[in-house]
Parts: sequence; structure tokens; C-alpha cells
Amino acid sequence: MDRSRGAGSWWGMLLRQLEYLVALARERHFARAAAACFVSQPSLSAGIRKLERELDIPIVQHGARFQGLTPEGERVLLWAHRILGDRDALQQEIAAMHGRLTGTLRLGAIPTALTVTSLLTTPFCERHPGAGVRLESLSSREIMRRLAEFEIDAALTYLDDETLQGVHRLPLYEERYVLLTPEDEPVHGAGRDGDATDGDAAGGPNGDAGAVSWSRAARLPLCLLSPRMRNRRILDGLFAADGATASPAVESDTVDGLYAHLASGRWSSVISHAWLHMFGIPAGMRVVRLHDDGGVSRPRVGLVFAAHEPRPAMVRALLEVAEGARVRDSLDELLSAHLES
Repeated sequence: MDRSRGAGSWWGMLLRQLEYLVALARERHFARAAAACFVSQPSLSAGIRKLERELDIPIVQHGARFQGLTPEGERVLLWAHRILGDRDALQQEIAAMHGRLTGTLRLGAIPTALTVTSLLTTPFCERHPGAGVRLESLSSREIMRRLAEFEIDAALTYLDDETLQGVHRLPLYEERYVLLTPEDEPVHGAGRDGDATDGDAAGGPNGDAGAVSWSRAARLPLCLLSPRMRNRRILDGLFAADGATASPAVESDTVDGLYAHLASGRWSSVISHAWLHMFGIPAGMRVVRLHDDGGVSRPRVGLVFAAHEPRPAMVRALLEVAEGARVRDSLDELLSAHLES
């Protein structure tokens, strides 16, 4: 096929066909994919068939319904993500060269880091009024898939996650854990069950005055995140290091679900200090320091982005904002203010 004539229209048609393929793989349904691309289902199907003819391979397992992609189709899909990602990056690069970043920053975040995203997105939008932000709550595994398939530009997640491969990292803060408990909950000295809590009032062996032991916190009526959440698995390890096991009465798979229960004044919880930025302290509750974790390293949270070169203009712009945002200092200052009050 002679593509020397009408090369622009041919490339435009190819890009559109690749968009159809990406939508179909994502939606796994012809009608939904067509709706996502703002075309009719026959138009989308015709575009996929034309792509198959152009490449001379079967891409879709054809049937009355979508049954998946062929092995060749899966390989084409990988290139489709890369080609469309490079197209978007090129458009952003050209806009940036003219002094005006446009387009959409596609940002993912694990649920426990969503609370701090505004510390980045707000200054990003202020600095680049021509750009927008699309923020999604994603698991760490989904973050890796989306980065590999050029569906997001960057994400906030735990930096020591073993699933992170082929990415660059920018540390932002370390999680610090505190007890959020009703104001009338006797957390120092003897608890409601009458058991002594040696060291709580005096600060324990490390002299951490005013702090509560993890074993004492484990005996409170607790509301925690569910065990499938990374935050909860970290907390379980810290409870165990103090010889205790937490048995929460209520478990939630979202931070806002957890806070909805804390607002009742019935439950206590061990929270990340980063959550105070968004949710603060519910009425009738207080923040209490927990004993030092005995040297256990605090989990680091930061930005991750694909290790592709050249680095897209959107990612460069986000990193410039992140490096000047003082996220760690802002969260530490907020925690200090709550503890002092």
C-alpha cells in the first residue's frame, strides 16, 4: 500500500484504530467501547477489522460477543498503549515549548495516600492553569499496570512495594502512626479492664513521655482498615512487635469509611498522620502519641513514574511542583500542632 500520499490522514486513521483497540481491551464489550470512543458500534468494529487487514493478523477473537484478544492482538495492544502515550507526550511537549502546558495530568494514588494529593495537585494547577488533573484511587498492582500501559502519568504509593519494577521514585514523606481516640477514653495508666499499662504514663522504656504503648492501644475498641490493605498489615506488624494482636470490632477498606465510624465517638483507631491533612480530628476525639516503634523504619510514600526517556513534559512539571511542595514538613507540622493542642 502506497502511504506516501495522504500520510497525515493515514496516521490519523491508524491512531483512531489504536484508540478503538485500547477501549475494547479496557471495556471488554463492543458497545461500551464504542460509547467510550463516541462512535457507533459498527464504526468501531469496522476500525478494528481494518487494523487487522493493515497488519495482516487476527487481533480479536471474533464471535457474537467479545471473547478477548489473540496473542498477536495482545502484542499490538502493548504497542498501541506506547504509541498513544508518545502521541500525548509529544503534544504536551510542544505546548510546553510555547510556555503553556496543556492536557490532563493522570495521577493515581493508593487509598491511604489520597489524603495528601491536594498538596501536589493544587500548586500544579496554580502553576499550569491550562492543564487539568484526573485523580484515581488504585491498588499498587493496578498502578504498575497503568504505568506500563501509559494510562497514568505518575502515582503516589509505598516506595518499598515489591511490585514496583522499572519505575523512578521521588520520596515525599514517611508515615507516622498515632492513636485517634475519644477524649474520655482512659488510655494512660489502668485501662477499662483494670489491667495495668506500665510505662504508658511515664512514656515507657524510651522515655517517650505522654505516649501510649501499642499493646495498650490493642485493648481499645478499635476500628481499623481491613487486612488486605497495606496500612493494616504494617500496623499488625507493629502491634506484634509489642507482643499484642489487634482485634478490631469494625474494619473498613477505605479511610473515609473508617472516619465515618470514628465520628460516632465509640471507636479508637491507629491512623497515619497524613490522614489528618484531609480529615482532621472528629469532634470529641484527640490524637495521642504512640511509643516509638523500636527502630522499625517508617514506610516511605512518594511519587513513582515510568522510567521512559525522554521524560514527558507533564511528568517533569509534576516533579518540579513535588520537589518544592514540602509535603513531609507540612504533614509533620500539622501533626505537631494537633498533638500540642
